[in-house]
Amino acid sequence: MAGFSDSVEQISISGIREVFEAAGEDAINLGLGQPDFPTPEHARRAAVDAIQSGAADGYTSNKGTRALREAIAHKHERDEGFAVDPEDVIATAGGSEALHLVMEAHVDPGDEVLIPDPGFVSYDALTKLAGGEPVPVPLREDLTLDPAAVEERITDDTVAFVVNSPANPTGTVASESDIREFARIADEHDVLCVSDEVYEQMIFDGDHYSPYEFAESDNVVVVNACSKTYSMTGWRLGWVTGASERVERMLRVHQYVQACASAPAQYAAEAALSGPQEPVAEMCAAFERRRDLVLDGLADAGLECPRPEGAFYAMPEVPEGFVDEVIERGVVVVPGEAFGANGAGHARISYATGEEDLKEALEIVADAAAAVR
Repeated sequence: MAGFSDSVEQISISGIREVFEAAGEDAINLGLGQPDFPTPEHARRAAVDAIQSGAADGYTSNKGTRALREAIAHKHERDEGFAVDPEDVIATAGGSEALHLVMEAHVDPGDEVLIPDPGFVSYDALTKLAGGEPVPVPLREDLTLDPAAVEERITDDTVAFVVNSPANPTGTVASESDIREFARIADEHDVLCVSDEVYEQMIFDGDHYSPYEFAESDNVVVVNACSKTYSMTGWRLGWVTGASERVERMLRVHQYVQACASAPAQYAAEAALSGPQEPVAEMCAAFERRRDLVLDGLADAGLECPRPEGAFYAMPEVPEGFVDEVIERGVVVVPGEAFGANGAGHARISYATGEEDLKEALEIVADAAAAVR
């Protein structure tokens, strides 16, 4: 058999999948990062209309339809208060492809990319696929990323660092002062700040800030998606935006690996972004109630957990053997080490599931914690 590339041999199937396979069919799934709400009806209808009219039959522009990119630009002005040129937007196959484009366009073999640890599993893998070297940055005790910890790890080989707020897997939200510091670091050290803002609408305490609005250089790119905000994970529609020169380089990758994002999904995303936003507020309110339910349940189980301020994840400290015990009892949670070495001793709990299931699962969590102490 012919061999395989060095880059693909450095990565493996996500540890999250191993957890799913170990769980029974009737298990309560607290491991999935997918909202349990329907895609808004007006977004679905827009896709149906585009299909029935024939508008979605052909390729779109490589960057995506002009109307979608204008809707994305308007969304950034409406929600974050900064201007984005629609020409500097690429619609992608989810936030995952957007991250892939960033890495491929900016990372050479041997380059270092600083990533939060624990952090989203794709940061490590996509850096390696681009030939780079991921450099883990341990989080603070409250599971937020410390700008000082990022800055002290910058070397002559560093080309980028990743910021994710609200964060997966921790649910933490970066403060305005930290985000300003990340922008300063990108400016002063001439390195790229990759700002993953996929969960930016899911905030319960405080506000969302983007380094894009504070940077004085062109050293910030923003990755976002409709997946979480509009419960559109299956539609696979995200985007990346940044300076024109960066977008042009990322487009070179995108046009060969993807050509364009799915046309029906683009029409659905345009409607989601420009239409009524009440479904987003309703989801966010539901997640906040669930967050409080989870924190109370974890406290009752004697498990310490930094207070999540956004997304729909909690990452408590757990005793040894806890994850296996919980799975054996019929509840899926993800071991913290799936998100990096510094995640050891933690577990990620997703509360993107109904409250009755959460209540039942939290009782099992308490029993499992007691059993392994």
